[in-house]
Amino acid sequence: MAKRISALDATVRALGAEMGEWNDMAVAFAYPCDPHLEHDAIRQTVGMWDTSALTKIHVRGPDALAAVDYLVTRDMSRIPVGKAGYCPILKDDGHFCDDGYIYHIAEDHFLVVSSIGPARELLGEYARGRNLDVEGDDDTHVITVQGPKSVELLDAHAGANLRELVFCHHVNTTLLGKDMMISRTGYSGERGYEIYVGADQVVEVWQGLMEHGQPLGLRPISFGGLEMVHIESGLMAYGAEATEENTPWEVDFGWAVSRRKGDFRGKQALFELEGKEKVKLYGIIADHDDVVDHGAELSIAGEAVGHVTTPAYSRRLGKSLALVHLIPSTAVEGTALELKGPNVQCSAKAAPIPFVDPQRKQLHAM
Repeated sequence: MAKRISALDATVRALGAEMGEWNDMAVAFAYPCDPHLEHDAIRQTVGMWDTSALTKIHVRGPDALAAVDYLVTRDMSRIPVGKAGYCPILKDDGHFCDDGYIYHIAEDHFLVVSSIGPARELLGEYARGRNLDVEGDDDTHVITVQGPKSVELLDAHAGANLRELVFCHHVNTTLLGKDMMISRTGYSGERGYEIYVGADQVVEVWQGLMEHGQPLGLRPISFGGLEMVHIESGLMAYGAEATEENTPWEVDFGWAVSRRKGDFRGKQALFELEGKEKVKLYGIIADHDDVVDHGAELSIAGEAVGHVTTPAYSRRLGKSLALVHLIPSTAVEGTALELKGPNVQCSAKAAPIPFVDPQRKQLHAM
């Protein structure tokens, strides 16, 4: 049984959600509709889902910047107040143990929003003997609103001009008369926003957005619908594409590693591993008319060269896609592969990611 309960739990269950557990919280794994319709909503209109299961940690005090800067690979001194940055979090051996966004709330205040790893424990260890307060936050809930019409839905009811909010920036404002923080972030590859609001107001905000969003084609989104979108957009997930066996170099997150900042967790080991990548995050298009097997082996002439991390069938593209780990030398567009899983055996070809919008124009649209 989940240890944490979202204030939106009853609301999404009333929509017919089939629930599953993620990060100790029940979340919507499926709705009673074709998940391709959810996928279409994110790509064409607007989709909305509860992401309150994310780990949220406030870091406050004179040593707050030093704490978050040591935690992650990016140079947090370059993230000003009002901006956020995606950050890998590493073990001492230079491999992933978590990831997330860090929001610079005020001069001595950061909000760390992480995945399923030990970010809170690591910050707590660092805080000992320092002028620093680390506090978990399960009261703040997160509603994610993504899609080309997300700005139309939110801007009409917000106190701030959300059309001018730049990607990875955030603002304290009102929405539907409620105080909150809204960030131009998300996990879809489309223009979108994340709403940070208290548990006592989140149901009203959700219901208000559902009402105002209906004419725009708004749909509630499940993990199933979201998975198709993240694969098309080549967005890795911690625990699937990035695991404790992977470095940022192997999943194309070298851009999120600062070479100029001071020490951070795993720094020495990470740079010693640069150029020694065992795998590369890449894509495949399978010769199959449905979803291939998770974990399916990929081979060339009988020799294993990788495996499927997350598969999906894109009805919009008419293709069976997957994010995969490949031996770096085989991660070349057009490489012929054989795929073998417990339920599916077929040929496949290596393909660069993202599969859609490779320039990320939708994500950064103004």
